[in-house]
Amino acid sequence: MASLPNIVILGDYERALARFSDWGKLEQQASLTFHHEPLRDEALYEAVKDADAIAIVRDRSPFNEAMIARLPKLKFLMFTGERNGTLDASALIARNIPIACSPGGPSKETTAELTWALILGASKRLIEENKLIASGGWRDQLSVLPMLSGERLGIMGLGAIGSRVARVGAAFGMEVVAWSPRMTPERAAVENAKAVSLEELLSTSKIVSMHLVAGPGTKGLISADQLALMRPDSILVNTSRSALINMNDLQKALAAGRPGQAAVDVFDIEPLPEKDPLRNTPNLLVTPHLGFIAEPIFASFSKGITETLDAWLNNKPIPHPFKLQ
Repeated sequence: MASLPNIVILGDYERALARFSDWGKLEQQASLTFHHEPLRDEALYEAVKDADAIAIVRDRSPFNEAMIARLPKLKFLMFTGERNGTLDASALIARNIPIACSPGGPSKETTAELTWALILGASKRLIEENKLIASGGWRDQLSVLPMLSGERLGIMGLGAIGSRVARVGAAFGMEVVAWSPRMTPERAAVENAKAVSLEELLSTSKIVSMHLVAGPGTKGLISADQLALMRPDSILVNTSRSALINMNDLQKALAAGRPGQAAVDVFDIEPLPEKDPLRNTPNLLVTPHLGFIAEPIFASFSKGITETLDAWLNNKPIPHPFKLQ
């Protein structure tokens, strides 16, 4: 009797995939192994060296050309979402290994929601006020909080997420200004925003929220010189990509008081190392990359994996084949 195909599922940190789809049919057709911990380098190789097929949650498991070359048994690879920044797709294509992806779900909506959770959490000092209550206190001298209505909201990148954030800011009574490398007054006006220079946005905005793609023209966009322009009472928020900001400069800037606070959901290394100083930087509110962590998204991921793997196992058309752009 022939052995069952060996399928390895990587990056299920939240142990959520099993909740949202029926894996019973796959378990009858293949040997499934789930990995819930972060894996890289040799640990990753040991997990997948005997895999016939690999399914990855987002881009949590990096596969470069050298790693792919060490996997002679590999016949199929898929990932959730529509892009993967840590996969050398060309190395797979060179070996005629099919690649598939899956629908990403409403991540733009959930990221916009998290952006406002961070803005409000930082500006209203929710963590500090909660700790005050937990310690037996009530209000203190820092409990007289600022308001956002009437303040300026600076949006860097007015795409699908940035535009949603802008609309909420307008609903709160904020003046919305916008900048991106290709921003025009007409594009900003669609969202009832005003197009301004990057320097004006940084120097005048109470809230600066980043929603840019990290590309050749935007990586490292915000460093010491730009941070020094910001108001001492401003809050810098990043739910996009950490590569947009020089994080070492951000730590120094927070210590110097410009900006007054930051709220960050994305990091250069994820998961954030246990002893990374960002975990305990004053005036910095951090969350563990929660922008796309939501039930409907993981339902889409889970169903996408099971449906795609079932199609591959049964020689049916792959629902969402991936092609290099």
